Amino acid sequence: MRVLNYLEFASRLERSGIYTAAQQQRKALEESPIELLEDPWPGNGPLDGLRTGTFVDDYDIAHLHLFGPASILVARHARRTGRPLILHAHTLRENTIESWRGTGLIAGPLERYLRWFYSQADLVLCPSQYAVDCLRDYPVEVPMEVITNGVDRAALEGYADLREEYRERFDLDGVVVFAVGNVFERKGLSTFCRLAQATDHEFVWFGPYDTGPHSSSTVRRWVGNPPPNVQFTGWIDDIRGAYAAGDIYLFPTKNETQGITALEAMACGKAVVLRDIPVFDEYFTHDEDCLKCDSFDEFRSAIDRLAGNPDLRERLGEAAKETAADHDLDRVGDRLEAIYAQVGPADTTH
Repeated sequence: MRVLNYLEFASRLERSGIYTAAQQQRKALEESPIELLEDPWPGNGPLDGLRTGTFVDDYDIAHLHLFGPASILVARHARRTGRPLILHAHTLRENTIESWRGTGLIAGPLERYLRWFYSQADLVLCPSQYAVDCLRDYPVEVPMEVITNGVDRAALEGYADLREEYRERFDLDGVVVFAVGNVFERKGLSTFCRLAQATDHEFVWFGPYDTGPHSSSTVRRWVGNPPPNVQFTGWIDDIRGAYAAGDIYLFPTKNETQGITALEAMACGKAVVLRDIPVFDEYFTHDEDCLKCDSFDEFRSAIDRLAGNPDLRERLGEAAKETAADHDLDRVGDRLEAIYAQVGPADTTH
């Protein structure tokens, strides 16, 4: 079976969770009998396909991760030729707001567009039941299934060996509270910085940020004038160094379809502090593999509690490793194989 597992604009999304999820799926299927095709354009992209009349290479199932113009062309080709179409719902209206400047203004049109786009699918895959419930409310009425984005535990091996190097690089000392990923207000940026202002701990956000015209005023304000105990590192080449350097992973995000970085922190045995939002109820348990907080005071109390109690950090971290193991890429690969077999044609010759 040949599956087109396609992420449009991949080169521009290398620092995004969508890119990570797509790459992890492909890695999870490396040892499977599934033949993956990542680029549908046999020439030099969709424009060359339009010019030559050759649109899409041969495949049995189309599995698309984004919803732009090239993805629409592939989706239409799949529908026209009777091939199964799987659309992956990484993006919702809910997890777009407060990511870039002006996203609140396009929330309504985006929801209508996503309703139309996802409704074309034979199957929509979602990283969580929360994402399914959001799409049902739009409404999107096609079949849906939940599949974890997974966590690449093998890629994180050796992180502990980088602790001294990265703590020296960023001049870190004591118990370090940290975040990983793109710097967005949706990810809880203001909460992160205000908690830093309320404590004496060092706070570090490992990840890229944009201060250009499409970045939010909140990001520009905090990054341009951070509290004295907060660092924004920008992009780092080896994400293992971030998880090595930090001690308490703080993720006060307001909305996620799952939360890959939380799983990565757990895979590294870190004590994790999360905002208590519905999606995390599906995967994580308060005071077992993490601490969940509803308010600023609860966040501050959780950080102080963990900072002063290394035994608690170790207990939560060990349980977190077990949670992360449930999302290993081996399980992702097995699940994808089963899904492709479920929707794929009995005869895969064309």
